[in-house]
Amino acid sequence: MPFVPVETPKCPACGKSVYAAEERVAGGYKFHKTCFKCSMCNKALDSTNCTEHEKELFCKNCHGRKYGPKGYGFGGGAGCLSMDTGSHLNRDFVPPKIPPKAPDGEGCPRCGIYVYAAEQMLARGKGYHRRCFKCVQCNKTLDSTLHCDGPDKDIYCRGCYAPKFGTRGYGQLNGLMSDIQDCERQSEMAPKTAAINVEQIQAPLGEGCPRCGGVVFAAEQVLSKGRPWHRKCFKCRDCTKTLDSIIACDGPDNDVYCKTCYGKKWGPHGYGFACGYGFLQTDGISEGVSQRPFVCPDTTSIKAPEGEGCPRCGGAVFAAELQLSKGKMWHRQCFSCARCHRPLDSVLACDGPDDNIYCKLCYAKLYGPKGVGYGHTPALVSTSYEYTPTSWGQLNRCGGQSEDGCPRCGYIVFAAEQMKSKNSIWHKLCFYCSGCRKYLDSTNLNDGPDGNIYCRSCYGKNYGPKGVGYGIGAGTLTMA
Repeated sequence: MPFVPVETPKCPACGKSVYAAEERVAGGYKFHKTCFKCSMCNKALDSTNCTEHEKELFCKNCHGRKYGPKGYGFGGGAGCLSMDTGSHLNRDFVPPKIPPKAPDGEGCPRCGIYVYAAEQMLARGKGYHRRCFKCVQCNKTLDSTLHCDGPDKDIYCRGCYAPKFGTRGYGQLNGLMSDIQDCERQSEMAPKTAAINVEQIQAPLGEGCPRCGGVVFAAEQVLSKGRPWHRKCFKCRDCTKTLDSIIACDGPDNDVYCKTCYGKKWGPHGYGFACGYGFLQTDGISEGVSQRPFVCPDTTSIKAPEGEGCPRCGGAVFAAELQLSKGKMWHRQCFSCARCHRPLDSVLACDGPDDNIYCKLCYAKLYGPKGVGYGHTPALVSTSYEYTPTSWGQLNRCGGQSEDGCPRCGYIVFAAEQMKSKNSIWHKLCFYCSGCRKYLDSTNLNDGPDGNIYCRSCYGKNYGPKGVGYGIGAGTLTMA
């Protein structure tokens, strides 16, 4: 059977075969790399600026001149009257197409023309053209966050919707409006407002608003301790300040107060409370003492079972005062450094190997690395490799040696001094190059095949390529 070579695609520009190593694709056709240029100005093209038309390649400028629109504002820049009709380019004039009208109720509500998905803007289930999606009064361009659907089945911006269909009266529409102006601007479709007395419709005993006893509907409902209140009635009982869910305080008398009035009436009294630091408040001590809640500051008053309470005091820990550390629950009052008694949080706390908690400063003193350059006194640290210790025997190191310890010294590595390589955990003081003893970090670390760590220079000398141009510089032959 005779050999039949595989057919290769032909370049549309020169007609010769195009192979994979030199092909450029545009419009489904394959061109040579040298033929991939504009057919008018011979400008070299790439995938970002090429345009194909009937097997011919053009840059964007030449394609616009030959096949783009003509007339005022085109071809020669905005505002320029171009008299170029394109006759020298053998181009026939194509009259613009008039888009067809859509059937009633299916096209754009504003212009009546078909609306395609690429230009569709939705309002009340109807599709508008992007250019038609404007306020019917001020022609402001709208989007899905700014438009308002009017009761006349048209769209408005918020500024035009409020004067035409919004509420009227004192406090509406930038202040008090006169009756004449209100009648001129208000639409017949705008809601009619009236003074509402919340006490007119009384609810059964215990089911209505606790303040007025009226029925509470969903539109005006504010909840406090599971009881519905009128928004109008949700005020502080003493100072009548309007409240919300953030500043409202439920009193033991089943009423609501602002934080200031609640603190004066039900809060703690005495030195440093209620009226500023250093002020002894005596008012209200005898009044309602039996109703005032009492808080016991002693965390050990309620003992917990062995191993379930606070590790420091042994008392039961409740959710309001919970602090977690290594899966153990602490009182907020007990969550302090075991050495300096500084109050801690989840950012400052360090778990020690003795199952206690420390601040970062005390943890470093007790369990951190020791020696020149460590601790909390200024020390002179040598930058040469002669200083780097070769053994932990010279240092006062806490903890014993372990198989899972530091690969260099064998001692246990704690979290405050931990440095990680490919498969090992090192002390910060032991994390230096095995060749030049230069200290390393995560940016210049190289793991050697012998399980040790190197800087980039020593790694290249020991395990990098050898020969001319490697190791010592270009053009140098090393026999290492």
